[in-house]
Amino acid sequence: MINIILPVDFGDSTDALINGAIKFAKEIGGKLSLIHVAPADIGFAIGDMGFQYFPEVEQNEIKQELQSLNNLEQRILAEDVDCDHLLKQGVAGDIILEYAKEKNAAYMVMGSHGRSGIYDVFVGSLTKELTRRATIPVLVIPIH
Repeated sequence: MINIILPVDFGDSTDALINGAIKFAKEIGGKLSLIHVAPADIGFAIGDMGFQYFPEVEQNEIKQELQSLNNLEQRILAEDVDCDHLLKQGVAGDIILEYAKEKNAAYMVMGSHGRSGIYDVFVGSLTKELTRRATIPVLVIPIH
């Protein structure tokens, strides 16, 4: 089975990305491995008292994200494409590349909003980073 890593962020473009990844997986007989990387500081807030940690916020957010991953997995399985998923916290680029290595992935599928220039300077681009750092081919699906 050809393993394909599919990072997801549950943004507006997730549906289009999933559709493109399903099509690609069917064309090559691949299995999709979904990964979502939550920020390590998801339960922290800054207020009048400085930094505060709210474990219940982190737990609720992680629970919701895990349910979203489960829903995406079921959607992909319903399209007759094999799928599994992983949710981790930390630095997205590093964790995704590590996951690709663990899965012995042949491909990675990412989305691109077509932004460039000043957007990348201020926000950064995970797709740009992973296409630069990955040792496997990265299929970039344009998302409009």
